[in-house]
Amino acid sequence: MSKDKNSRLVYSTDRGRIKEEAEPERRPQGDGVVRIQRETKGRKGKGVTCVRGLPGTDGELKILLAELKKRCGCGGALKDGVIEIQGDKQSEVLALLEGKGFKVKLAGG
Repeated sequence: MSKDKNSRLVYSTDRGRIKEEAEPERRPQGDGVVRIQRETKGRKGKGVTCVRGLPGTDGELKILLAELKKRCGCGGALKDGVIEIQGDKQSEVLALLEGKGFKVKLAGG
């Protein structure tokens, strides 16, 4: 496959999705406190538990997200370094993160 300026190749069956490999992005270090907050804004009344302030790359956060989803028994996502867990799961997330040695605070009302 040649890399031509006019090539419009987006997907190929022999290589799968073609994507430029980037350096793992490290999030800026905050104050060292992980904050857990329940949010409903912009989600049609459905609540999610947001976890902010976790150190690490996106790959490390995805591994932690998978562990949180398994522990809470629900879905979740990673968006811009913020882990979102479906439902009000603050106590489960708090217990797991404290068990891993993070300094955790419940934020918001």
